[in-house]
Amino acid sequence: MSITVEGKVQRSDLGAGTWALVSTTGETYELHQGAPKDLLKDGLKVKVEGKVRDDVMTMAMIGPVLEVEQFEPAQ
Repeated sequence: MSITVEGKVQRSDLGAGTWALVSTTGETYELHQGAPKDLLKDGLKVKVEGKVRDDVMTMAMIGPVLEVEQFEPAQ
């Protein structure tokens, strides 16, 4: 099932380092490895469509893992 999340991309130094999306409602999603390089910019405000991956664990474990299907800049 796809979800749409609007928020800000953040770089986290937890574990070996990871990227997160902090939603406008305060939830933190860890971006699945292989996220588009154009998305991985600290402070970028975006609207992301993707799938929460319950079958994936990470070293950082900062929130549910979000596999990005598409994204666009947000205002």
